[in-house]
Amino acid sequence: MDDSGTRHPDRKIGRSPAHGCDWFALGGILIHEEDEYDARSLHEKFVTRWNITAPLHSSEIRAKSDNFSFIGRLSESDEYRFYEELYVLLRDMPVIGHACVIDRPNYNKRYKEKYKLDRWTLCKTAFTIAVERAAKYASLEGRKLNIYPERSSKADDDLLKEYFQGMKSTGMPFDDKRSSKYQPAGSDLLSNTLYDLKFKYKSSPLVQIADLYLWPICMGGYDKSNRPYARLMGDGKLIDRHLSKEQCAELGIKYSCFD
Repeated sequence: MDDSGTRHPDRKIGRSPAHGCDWFALGGILIHEEDEYDARSLHEKFVTRWNITAPLHSSEIRAKSDNFSFIGRLSESDEYRFYEELYVLLRDMPVIGHACVIDRPNYNKRYKEKYKLDRWTLCKTAFTIAVERAAKYASLEGRKLNIYPERSSKADDDLLKEYFQGMKSTGMPFDDKRSSKYQPAGSDLLSNTLYDLKFKYKSSPLVQIADLYLWPICMGGYDKSNRPYARLMGDGKLIDRHLSKEQCAELGIKYSCFD
């Protein structure tokens, strides 16, 4: 599990990104425990083939900067081959993409006047929704769910621990009436399905894959024709492709506060 964007509702994001979108998201990939070895092997083969020693980092790869500035020095054909092989890595991974993405401007428009300073930080909404939907999906498969977020600051990590323990002990923190249309998981399902929460460093291959999946998922909330998103969706690599239309509303990728 990785995060993307600014979790504070009002904090300025600095220089606006080229795509012009402003989100906060938590999510990445679901993987069966028995598939972890194969996933790590695919990652190792890719980084060895390209002589990469730094963690795969989505923003650096897209910008051809820092540890991935070498991409800008490749020939046109080799640059194309690098990005194509990177996509093939994501496509062949035995994982499914999942996340909760919140549009920050619309979140503020919807809740600022009503809740003012009592608004949640966006990580509370994103974490609980993403984990709850993943837990319901795991329960359908008769499995337990471990959560492995990328390590951040101690304060932010402590918040995720608090949210996780709250879900296990008392269930979802949302208003029952307002959230009823999404069929929220009860406390029994969450306590029985949620198993462990452990933090990983960026050196973790699966955290790197989560990072690479999360950006296209975020972009898909604004533009379904975004090429990385459309390719992952078309190749059945996002959870929505494994659900019925009715199930998507309860279990699929959640785009919150999108018009």
